[in-house]
Amino acid sequence: MTPPEAPVGRLVVCPTPIGNLQDITLRALSVLRDADVIACEDTRRTGLLLERHAVPGRMVSMHEHNERARSIELAERIDAGALVALVSDAGTPVISDPGFALVRECLARGLPVEVLPGPSAVTTALVASGLASERWRFVGFLPRSRSELERLLVQTPETLVAFESPRRLAATLELLAAADPDRALAVCRELTKIHEEVRRGSAAELAAHYRLHEPRGEIVLVCAAAEPGRASSEAAVQALRALVAAGARARPAAAAVGGLTGIGANALYRELTSGGQ
Repeated sequence: MTPPEAPVGRLVVCPTPIGNLQDITLRALSVLRDADVIACEDTRRTGLLLERHAVPGRMVSMHEHNERARSIELAERIDAGALVALVSDAGTPVISDPGFALVRECLARGLPVEVLPGPSAVTTALVASGLASERWRFVGFLPRSRSELERLLVQTPETLVAFESPRRLAATLELLAAADPDRALAVCRELTKIHEEVRRGSAAELAAHYRLHEPRGEIVLVCAAAEPGRASSEAAVQALRALVAAGARARPAAAAVGGLTGIGANALYRELTSGGQ
């Protein structure tokens, strides 16, 4: 049993607004006011939030470059009785943001960890998309490898939620449109901010839009579940190559494979003739 005179610190994970600075809970503000120290990604970003709500700032930075060392330091402070609040630049810490090492360090030492509910771009985008939310999968930032990206986008059997860079969005949509042009999508941009936009449509429609309109800001991509039995274009192209190697003419073979997989025959033919580059 812990002696009553022993200090009892704790880590409190505090979600912060993803855009609109008013989207913070009263409970989170109370913790931030009481905290001995606030661990944050960027003290400048968090400083703006604290200033907006008149919260005294006792901040230390914790980012991908110093997370391990800072986690040990903060855990030692908690062990000595400090109240440490963990925040990220936006949304819930640890979700594609720093904080995991600190949570693990505290748990390994048997220190109390409290997690507050609050803003998350993931759930906000999922609800705003209008797509099925009974079963969904969050994958963080989409992979850069084309084969991994294609496999993830085309084969995931539940609604898929992912972060994507505005610089890569158009290419990602083109890839998905080539594999599954009718797939329902939502591109959620700058959620809760002044220029918030949620654009819904098929993969082909959104690919055409962003081919002409360069997106800006932070983006969450939401994709409807892949239809059962729909093959990836990579597998379909391999099948097409095998047919052509066996003597089939390329365009009729592409039409046949496209009819079986649901992937556009023209897209398959382009992949075949370009060597899949």
